[in-house]
Order: sequence, then C-alpha cells, then structure tokens
Amino acid sequence: MQNGMHTDRERCVRAVQSKDARFDGWFFTAVLTTGIYCRPSCPAVPPKPENMTFHPSAAACQQAGFRACKRCRPDTSPGSPEWNQRADLTARAMRLIADGVVDREGVPGLAARLGYSTRQVERQLLAELGAGPLALARAQRAQTARLLIETTQLPMADIAFAAGFSSIRTFNDTVREVFALAPSDLRAHAPKSAAPAAPGTLSLRLPFRAPLNPDNLFGHLAATAVPGVEEWRDGSYRRTLRLPYGHGIAALTPRPDHIACRLTLTDLRDLTVAISRCRRLLDLDADPVAVDDALRIDPLLAPLVDKAPGRRVPRTVDEAEFAVRAVLGQQVSTAAARTHAARLTTAHGEPVTDPEGGLTHLFPSPRALAAVDPETLAMPRTRRTTLTTLVRHLADGSLHLGVESDWAETRARLLDLPGFGPWTVDVIAMRALGDPDAFLPTDLGIRRAAAELGLPATPAALTARATAWRPWRAYAVQYLWATDDHPINFLPV
Repeated sequence: MQNGMHTDRERCVRAVQSKDARFDGWFFTAVLTTGIYCRPSCPAVPPKPENMTFHPSAAACQQAGFRACKRCRPDTSPGSPEWNQRADLTARAMRLIADGVVDREGVPGLAARLGYSTRQVERQLLAELGAGPLALARAQRAQTARLLIETTQLPMADIAFAAGFSSIRTFNDTVREVFALAPSDLRAHAPKSAAPAAPGTLSLRLPFRAPLNPDNLFGHLAATAVPGVEEWRDGSYRRTLRLPYGHGIAALTPRPDHIACRLTLTDLRDLTVAISRCRRLLDLDADPVAVDDALRIDPLLAPLVDKAPGRRVPRTVDEAEFAVRAVLGQQVSTAAARTHAARLTTAHGEPVTDPEGGLTHLFPSPRALAAVDPETLAMPRTRRTTLTTLVRHLADGSLHLGVESDWAETRARLLDLPGFGPWTVDVIAMRALGDPDAFLPTDLGIRRAAAELGLPATPAALTARATAWRPWRAYAVQYLWATDDHPINFLPV
C-alpha cells in the first residue's frame, strides 16, 4: 500500500464496490448524496462512483461536513497501518495523538515532543491527512464518547469529562455533528449489554485486519509474564497499566473476529490512552496481508507464512518497562528474566488492587529503580551497571523511549550505553519502539531457525539475505521463532 491511497480514485472505487475490509482505516468514503462517510467494507449498497469522494482520515470527513455512517461505524475501524510502519513526522504525530497527548498537553505539547514548531506540525498533518491535530484529536474524542455512551450507564457529564471534552456543550455539539444523533439518542440506539459492569470497568471489542494468529502473540506475552504485573487466566492475558491520570488493569482475550478487551480504570480520562496502548501491545493496526505477501516471496519463508499467516509482533504498553526487562533478559533464560523482574516489582513496584485477584503491582518506574542501591541487585556486576545506567538516563530525561521516538536516533543513543549490544537494541526497537524492520541475526532462536531452514549461518550473511524481507524483518523474526517449540510460540491452554 502506498501513502496517500485516498488519491488513487480507481483503486478506492474498486475497494468500496468489493466491500474489501482490508482497506478499512486506509481511507474513508464520503457520499455526496447522503452526507455520510463510511469505511470501504460498509455493508450498504455502494453508491455510484460519481457520488463518492475519498478522504485520508475520519477527521477530514468530519471537517468536510460529513457524518459517520450508522451501519458500518467508520470511527471504529482499525487504525491506518501507516502510523506503525513509518518513522516520519506524520506517523510519530499520529501515534502521540492516539496516546492522548493533544488532550493533555495541547498542540504546543505535541509539537514540543516532536521537536518541531506548532506551525510545521499543523501544516504537515493538514497536507497529508486533510485535518490538523485539533481536528484529529476531536475525532478521537468523539469515538471515545460514543464508546462510553453505548457501553456504560455513566451520566453524560461524566462521559464528556472522561472523553476529554472541555464542556458539556462542546460534547453535545460534537456528538450531534459527528453521529447525527444527540448523546441520549445514541445511547437509546445502542445494543443492551447482558449485565452491568462493575464501576470503573468497561468491556469493548478491539477490531483488527484479518488474519490474526494469536499463538505467538499471546504465547509470548504469557510465557514472559512478570508475576504480579501480568498473568494468563481463563483464556485472557491480564496486566496492570501505568496511565497519565491513574492506573488500570487490562484483560485481553482473542476471539475469531476481534479482541475482547475489559478495562478497569481508576480514572476514566485514561480510556483513550488505555485502548491505544492495548492496540499497540497486540499490533492490531498491522496490515497482515501486505506483510505476508512480501515475506512469501522468499521460498524458504513461504511455507512458514502459509502454515500460520497473520503473525503479529508482540509489543508493549510501556517502552521504559520493556527496556528494563530487555536488560534483565540478557544472556539468561526466560524463567530467570521473569524471576529478576518479579523481585524488582515486589520490592519497588507500586501496589494496586485487582478486583479479580492475581495482579498486585505496577512495574517499577525508572525513577523508583534509579533510587535503588545497586548492591542490592542480585545480578552480575556488568549487568547491574547496564541496568543502573539505563534507569538513571530514563529517570533524568536524558533518554526518552516513547511512541514518538525517532527509531534511528534512539538506537544510536542506546548503543552508547554500557552493556547495550545489537541484540538488546534491536529487541527494544522491535517490541518497544515498534520498528517493523528490526532484526535479530544474533538471537539464538533465529540462528536455530536459520540452520533448520538452510538460511545463512553467520549474522552478517543472514542479515544480507534478510534484505529481501525489508521493511518487515520484525515479522520475519516471528515466523522464524515459530519453528521452535518454545512456549512463546503457543497459545496457553
């Protein structure tokens, strides 16, 4: 798929006429005769081509005066895969907007995080997405409001506050404009839930592009789970979340056509951020068809892809946490890494209350770990130095790991730290920073897979061969890992 697909009119018309769900989130169809906008897979009879216009974002449709279709609910389609596979200004800005930065810090805060002027950021987003950061954040607030209206019995004033609106009036006006219904009417039209949820608990569906193979995704998260912070229970992966206004617990369950998500939040203003981080954790905005088609070109990878297509890259909800855990996992087994992380969590993590039991703490923050006496850390001295240097840089802000991180720059800064070699940096790039092209040629599991498949044996030769897999080498890693019988590759029973 190319950037700016909405400008390829012929291709967009074909996607709409065939109701192709693969293109949901890539572009939106606005219908001139009805004043509504739809996702490409809308089940309604496709409009005549001359009545279609195409836009790159829901916000652009709303800016142009179109309302969301009540049948296909385009505001709930998966996000564009572009924002997770690109490292440019627009992609980094979109990741930050999804993480709620505009609502918390305004457009100046967004621009400051990106290292550009407010004017540059606004101009770039308007040029590529047809809407500026305020309009994009407004569209996201509208989607969050709709979710709360339809899935909870919260008073409308509480929903307006939780969704990030500055006033009840703005909330009412936005919902009417975007959905052509008043908030109370939107709730009246919503399907009735089977049972009321506990206070602060929300149940929702996270959409994705098919296919999705849950085996390595949930298998990896469960096999490496830190006791007290994460667990696998009754078919669900559960974990605690550190959020801007409080903390939360997420329970994520794979279903055939969606991920069931149950969120328990101490502050509902964190809903948008929690959803964004859960989607990022499970790589739900990926385009598996594009990835798998590219990897199938290699005759040695093709059988692995055909056997179990749709593998995602298991990522993280907290980039700093993952970096710490990557250091703890250097040259030790998965079980040993979990033990180290559990000890740190029990000693230095923040206690939380889990209504279902099982989860007890947030993973320790960099600031908490920076205050730890290094002599109390039960690990080799060199790794202790690596860990304490990392958390000190994270705590004082001289190193920042986030959704907006520049991948190349962050790699270089990590490599400058003592004890950070290519494996540690690339696993952080792959799972924390979200680089879809990160590669691990020195990883033991990759080397075993290479030997089994007849791929080159040395890291340099394997890296040269893997050039053909770009820009999806992180996904190739998942397929190569899957040749082993390690627990990370299997959905827990």
